[in-house]
Formats: sequence, structure tokens, C-alpha cells
Amino acid sequence: MAAGLDTFATMAAVLAVAAVVAFIAHRARQPLIVAFIVVGVIVGPSLLGWVGGGDSLELLAEIGIAILLFLVGLKLDIRLVKSIGPVALVTGLGQVLFTSLVGFGIALLFGMPVVVAVYVAVALTFSSTIIIVKLLSDKGELDELHGRIALGFLIVQDIVVILVMIALSSFGGERDGSLGEQIAGVLLAAVGVIGGLAIAMRWVLPGLLKLVASSQELLIVCCVAWAVTVAALTDYLGFSVEVGAFLAGFALASTPFRESIASSLSGLRDFLLLFFFIGLGAQLDFSSIGTQVPAAIIFSAFVLIGNPLIVLVIMGVMGYPKRVSFLAGLAVAQISEFSLILVALGRDLGHVDNDTVGLVTLVGMITIAGSTYMILYSKQLFAVLEPVLGIFERRRTIDDALPEPKRYDVIVFGHGRFGMHLIEEFASAGYSVLVVDWDPYAEIRLEDATLADRVSLAYGDASNGEFPGTLPLRSAKWIVSTIPSVEVNKVLARSLRHHGATAPVAVTAHTEAEAREFGRELDENVINLVLEPFDDAADDAIAALEAL
Repeated sequence: MAAGLDTFATMAAVLAVAAVVAFIAHRARQPLIVAFIVVGVIVGPSLLGWVGGGDSLELLAEIGIAILLFLVGLKLDIRLVKSIGPVALVTGLGQVLFTSLVGFGIALLFGMPVVVAVYVAVALTFSSTIIIVKLLSDKGELDELHGRIALGFLIVQDIVVILVMIALSSFGGERDGSLGEQIAGVLLAAVGVIGGLAIAMRWVLPGLLKLVASSQELLIVCCVAWAVTVAALTDYLGFSVEVGAFLAGFALASTPFRESIASSLSGLRDFLLLFFFIGLGAQLDFSSIGTQVPAAIIFSAFVLIGNPLIVLVIMGVMGYPKRVSFLAGLAVAQISEFSLILVALGRDLGHVDNDTVGLVTLVGMITIAGSTYMILYSKQLFAVLEPVLGIFERRRTIDDALPEPKRYDVIVFGHGRFGMHLIEEFASAGYSVLVVDWDPYAEIRLEDATLADRVSLAYGDASNGEFPGTLPLRSAKWIVSTIPSVEVNKVLARSLRHHGATAPVAVTAHTEAEAREFGRELDENVINLVLEPFDDAADDAIAALEAL
């Protein structure tokens, strides 16, 4: 800690600086990771000199990492990846493979040793689930197709980074004996840890959690103690703290208390991780940073441009429209907190030095800051790049878009919860329904299976002004869009009229403000009706309550 100040006063000063810088970052709409690294630079040896190597902040940082990995294990939902289907696995694994190989080549061109190049290349492959979920949630896009796909392949990335950490901590440290003895020791320790956790998951943890769950405070204390204890045990056995913390969380993932535990610990995680990122910033060596800037710029450009491009290519080959592929691809245009944790682990194992940690940290600051604005202004960015993004979109013929028969009473765009209810009602009334969705792997699951012969599904992008011209518009009695986007609905409605649609057109708005944005289209009879499912549901609920 700083000379002339005791530990408590230094901690108070560091937190005060962190609060001010975090406020500025929040106003600039930046994730706080960048702010906390900047705080580390400010309070570190390069400027104020309040913190340095060997400080007590390192212990808080290590506990913060353990809590982070504990929560990753706790919330790991393999079923989500399965529900997304092949796009999550193919895109996630394809992006990891592409980025690591190309990143490794770039690192070699900069003259890095092979081991260092491997660490840098692997660090470039992972994107921040926490940041992406927060940004997409704030924009209301987490439940949209590109949001669900992005979340799916981010979870695939999380699984990969955990496996990488397990491999590094298993065979990366100093171990005695021959290679065969080392492998046997690792396998024996792994079997012991996994076997012990399996026993605890089956016979110990369920009963113990029921005993302590009556008090939320006691539940949280016990869970933190469990996470740190397992992390310490795996560290003693030659694995890392990160691996043990992840396994501790995974052991509780199937319990009914996982959501309660996760929500209660998220604040503690964010607070303790503050010290990890401050520590990274404090370790940046500005005497050599000038030599790292060119490499940091090249690697950052590769992550910001190359990662979204490979997602565009993979999803385009799989048949997704360019808009979905582009918006999902922006989710991998940065490196994550796991990238920084991974390279810090490599430093602790003696594989890389502080210069490598500093380089990856610089890339993290640049890519996180840049990709945040790319995601916040994704629609405007897509509007600019749309003319050139067509090369990533697989062309489909009219026959591909339209199933037989080619005359339908109703055309419905989108089939979320509200859309499915409308589709069921139309089909129940005896109408033939054509459902248009932009997910080439979408399926219609009707509650009443006997109605299936009245409902057909076509693939298409409603935001593409030419696509409606391939649909049987003249036979339709109604055209309904359940897509929750004012911009897309406006484009779709005008395109429908341009291609000769004479049927009433209804669009969906989730708020009164959104409904008012269709004023011009209503006046010009481009749109005939604005559906407000939330308001209508509230009116029905009030009427039902009054009837009681």
C-alpha cells in the first residue's frame, strides 16, 4: 500500500477513485471493466503509486475470481445450448477455432515465442457473456433471435475456456516425476475431486442446503465457504483456484436454490472483481507500453472485425439472413474478463510475463470499449453496411421460401408467444395460415396437433424489401406482423403495399409510444391496425378481476 497511508485509508482512497471513474464510464455508456482497469493505472505505480505488487488487494481479487467462476458453474445451462441447436455449437466452436488459429499466426509474425503466442491467440477467442447479456438486455434484444443465438455460442465459449483452464492448471504447473507419473497424478487427483463432488451432490449438498436455506444470509455464507473451500482444495491438488470454484458452482447447479444464490452473490462478485481489474491496470508497465501499442492495435482490429466476419460466414452458410448474422456477430467483437483471467493464470504458471498480460489488457480495453458502441448502435451500423453484407447471405429461390399450397387465407410474420396464439386461433377458425420467420431452423409447435395441416412455415427476412414480393399476397384475407420492431414493421408494411397486397395489414407494438410511431402509416392506410398485446392483456385481466 501507499507509503504514509495505512491499509484502510488506502483502500478508501482507491474505492473513491473507482466510484468517480465508474460514474464517468457509466455516463459514457461503457462497461465498468474498462473503468476499473483505468483506476488501476491511476492508483498504480505509473501515477499515484498507491497500490503495487503483493498488496492485500490481490487476496480480494482472487476471491472475486473464485466467486465469478462459482457463478459460471452455478448458472451453466447445457439445455440452453441444446435448445438453440446446431448454430450455437457450430458458430461457437468455429469462431474459437478461427480466431485462435489466425491470432496465433499474427502473434508469431510479431516474433512472440510459441507458448506466448498460444496464450495470446486463445485469449482473443473469448467474449464477455456478462457484458453482452447486459447490453442486449438493456436494448430489449435478449429474447430476439440474434440475442438467443449469441447467448448460445457465448455459453459454448464459457465451456471451452473452462476446459482450457483445467488443462493448463493440470499440466502447466511445476510437477515432480516423469511425464507418465505426472499424467497419472493428474488423473488420480481429477478422479478424487470429481468423485468427491459426485458424492457431495448426491448425498450431502441437497440435505445441507435445505437446513441452511431458511436463512438467506446463512445460505450465502455457506455457499461462499463451499466455493472457496473447494477452490483451495483443487489448488492444493495441483489444479487452479478457478477450476475448483467452477466445479463448486456446477455441483449446486441442479439444486432449486441456484437462482437465489446467483442473484445474491452477483453484487459481491462485481465488487470483488473490481480489485482484479484494478490490479491488472496497476501492473501495466508504461515504460514498455509504446512497444506494445502496434500489436495491441492489430489484435484489436482483428477481434473487432475478424470475429464478427467469421460469425457472418458461418451463419450465412447455415442459411441465416444477414441482419441476424450481423447482430449476433457483434457479440464476439471483444475479449472477455475470462481472457484476462486466463493470461493472468499463465503468468502465475510462469508461461508468460507481465508484458503479455499488459498486451492482452490493452486489447481488452480497446475491444470492450469499441464493441460496446458497436452493439449500442448496431441498427445504425447495419443500415450503413447492409449493401455489402449481402455476400454473406445464402440466396434462396421463391420455391425455397414457399411451401405448398401457395394460397393462404392469413400470413403471419413471426411466431413468438403472441404470434403462436394468433396462429392457433386462425387455424382453429378454419383458415389456412402461412407463418413467415427469419430463423431457417424454426419449427411450429401447435398445442392442437390436428391443426398442423392448416399451418405452413416459410423462411424469410421481413426487413428485406424484396422478400414480400415472393409471397402469395393477393390470396390473403389478413396479414399480421407480430415482430416487436417499429422500424421492421414500417419497412414490411410499405413493402407489402408496394408488391400489391390489398388485405388489411396489422402490426404489433409493445408500448403506446411505439403505437403512436405508426401514425403516418395509419393515415395513409399502409397499416390498418396496431395490435397492443400487453395493453389488451391488461384490459382483459382487469375485466376478469372485476367480474370476480
